[in-house]
Amino acid sequence: MASEDKKRGLGEVVKAESMIQLAIALPAGCLIGWLAGGWADRHFHQHWIGIVGILLGAAAGFIQIFRTASKFLSDGR
Repeated sequence: MASEDKKRGLGEVVKAESMIQLAIALPAGCLIGWLAGGWADRHFHQHWIGIVGILLGAAAGFIQIFRTASKFLSDGR
């Protein structure tokens, strides 16, 4: 009985971790893209690369969200 409770508790922790990962993926991608784009703007003396960096970071965040969500749904949790 205690073993089942531990497995159930561990499953809940894994679910919580997956939800936290979903909540962090998009903002982290945008932040990293913005920082990389800002560096590239300063390095190449341009003003548009930061926007491209944010867009690429957002795309990477969405890809991570879709991967995590599809894994979460395919596991049948």
